[in-house]
Amino acid sequence: MPEPDLFESENSVLAHARSVFCDVEAGEEAYRHTLGQLISYYERLMRETRRLIRRSDREELEMNRLNHRLQELAQELEYRATHDTLCGALNRGAVIDRATAALARGNLALIVLDIDHFKRVNDDFGHPAGDAVICGVTACLKDTVRAEGVIGRVGGEEFTALLPGFTIDEACALAERMRDAIAEYRFPAPINRQVTASFGVSWSPQGRTFEYAYGRADEALYDAKRRGRNRVVQAIGA
Repeated sequence: MPEPDLFESENSVLAHARSVFCDVEAGEEAYRHTLGQLISYYERLMRETRRLIRRSDREELEMNRLNHRLQELAQELEYRATHDTLCGALNRGAVIDRATAALARGNLALIVLDIDHFKRVNDDFGHPAGDAVICGVTACLKDTVRAEGVIGRVGGEEFTALLPGFTIDEACALAERMRDAIAEYRFPAPINRQVTASFGVSWSPQGRTFEYAYGRADEALYDAKRRGRNRVVQAIGA
């Protein structure tokens, strides 16, 4: 079935004008009548063209707005999928992905820390106070690490810092600064006591797994707790 001619009437007027133009015996009246028809249809086409252009512009603006919103939603979904909802640090899945990628490219120093006696904070002051401690510790860690690495929350009161390219000595020094920052931080009421954290630090060469790097740092963390907490311990053999 042939497609309909959207310009059937215009084509008819144009064909008539062409026949008048080719007719050497056509008089002035025929020329004027034909020219009038052409002007009328041309003006109508111009009006319709302007209308379509305006509609097209509006639709393009709307499409651009929708595309921008879709990009914002995609970024928001990506953030929610990779970050802890309470404190904004990377979540465990994102930490594993980042660490695995870093170890595929080069060496990685990894810090694992655990807030000392965190259960007592929840028991004595309530869970909202515990949430405030989590957020305050996160702020201390981010302020200390800045752009040198990334911070993740891998458990209830357990965090990690990924430090690509660091030596073990550099990572231990950074962990000490983290420890000091947390110990000196003043948490909001009703928390009326010092909060501290224990740290374990490991160093892994390129090609190792996240489980290897994390496991060694976790062993050092528990050694720090056995030694009295609020200290940094380096993984044996790092």
